[in-house]
Amino acid sequence: MKIKLLVSVLAISILTITGCKKSKVTPTPTPDPPVVPTTATRAELSKDSIFLYAKEIYYWNDALPTYQVFNPRSYTNASTDLGNYNNELFAITRYKINPNTGLSYEYYAADPTDTKYSYIQDITTKNPSGFVGSQKSSVDLEGNGNDFGIRLGFYGSNASYAIYATAIYQGSPAATTGFLRGDKITKINGAEYGTNFPSQISAIETALNGTTIKLEGINSAGNNFNITLTKAVFKSSPIYKTKILTAGTRKIGYLAYARFSTLTNSQPEFDAAFANFANAGVTDLIVDLRYNGGGYIETAEYLINLIAPSSLSGSVMFTEHYNATMQNNQATILKNQPLLDRNNKVQYSNGKIVNLYDYMTDPYSVANNTSKFAKKGPLNSVANVVFIVSGSTASASELVINSLKPHVNVKLVGLTTYGKPVGFFPVTIENKYDVYFSLFETKNSLGQGGYYTGIAPDVSASEVPANTVMYDFGNVNDNYLKLALNALNLGAPVTGQAKALSAIKEKSLAVQSSEVINSDLNNNEFKGMIENRTRRKN
Repeated sequence: MKIKLLVSVLAISILTITGCKKSKVTPTPTPDPPVVPTTATRAELSKDSIFLYAKEIYYWNDALPTYQVFNPRSYTNASTDLGNYNNELFAITRYKINPNTGLSYEYYAADPTDTKYSYIQDITTKNPSGFVGSQKSSVDLEGNGNDFGIRLGFYGSNASYAIYATAIYQGSPAATTGFLRGDKITKINGAEYGTNFPSQISAIETALNGTTIKLEGINSAGNNFNITLTKAVFKSSPIYKTKILTAGTRKIGYLAYARFSTLTNSQPEFDAAFANFANAGVTDLIVDLRYNGGGYIETAEYLINLIAPSSLSGSVMFTEHYNATMQNNQATILKNQPLLDRNNKVQYSNGKIVNLYDYMTDPYSVANNTSKFAKKGPLNSVANVVFIVSGSTASASELVINSLKPHVNVKLVGLTTYGKPVGFFPVTIENKYDVYFSLFETKNSLGQGGYYTGIAPDVSASEVPANTVMYDFGNVNDNYLKLALNALNLGAPVTGQAKALSAIKEKSLAVQSSEVINSDLNNNEFKGMIENRTRRKN
């Protein structure tokens, strides 16, 4: 869903809070005294708006200073308005400190100059590329791509590394030429890479952002390739692959899921996959979320209900917790936010536009943001679920895992997840920029959440151990899938597994080291958890 701003905040005097209700949660922070600037440019009003929204709706608003102390109009050093807005947002996210780390909750270790959760998006340039922070990804949440369609992983040390195709987006130029996960790339645009990562990565990024790219290497069949790809617009499926494996009398369903796109985009393929699992008598699931950065909560909820048994229907799945200002319905600034329907149209009631402040009674209370199980699909026999995860597994993916843990036998294989228990919906300024503040934290039925540093796996392992081969999704020789199958304690060999590669191919494609330099470089898929279910509440 897109929850768009109807009008920008035009005066600082909006800080005045009217008629507080009796507090149902912790006290709301004392509001700032009204401030009315005498003059303002469009950009200054937008900077005011960003701060004023944060003061009322940002999850950690209790740590923010007054308008006068923060001085939003002082952010002028960037060369563009968006740059200044991002700098301001970054400053907002530095105030609340996580006592477990001594750093801000939004500290991003991979890039300390960026925020881990909140961000601002230029609406006019968001499609067909996905957006995370200040960088573009290969595909957006709906699978719209506008590049070569190949996801790269960099394995080894700075002095000696190898480049592998870690995923191929369906319908992309890379897919139509036969690229597969596990193909090894040795040359890009005629230049050899693999000996000095810090000095070479800039040239790799430049090549990947070009209109054409020439890739040379060894493919998954063990043959040399020399292919030129041309950037193109394409549509990619949200599911990489599904498969059914057999171990004795047990059937294991495998689902590799790329992103939590809108429910209308993901549901048809979800339904087909789970119908197939049910027909085959699947009793165990392996859900591969190693590169899934999240997306829409509505879709995550649907996947949970496909996995969970019908006996859970009616019980609590998860809850959303907004700040005290929001829970007490004192975020009057949301009167400027219209509640759009599923067709992105403004809604009216008694001749007035429906807004996000008063579209229902206490819209941001925990009671009105409690999701309950409601079984979907025909698969009702799942006894065990193993999730394949990595540092790229974020947000809506983590929500699925955390919500199922109290109710189903859940195990994790891989690396510690990204760590994003907070979600958001966008507000728009200037009818041009969507601002995604961290707005709420999710907790499961046991009140468990707070995994800001990630969820640790039960079985921790490198994606591709040193001197081994990278395999395609669903190939039981893949290290993570092999470990996931072991975690199910099958007690019988898995039938239909792929044959081991020849010694020649293993030598030619072998990963040089288990250390991943940066498997997400230039593959910044969306990492977030978008609350788009309010349309069901109006």
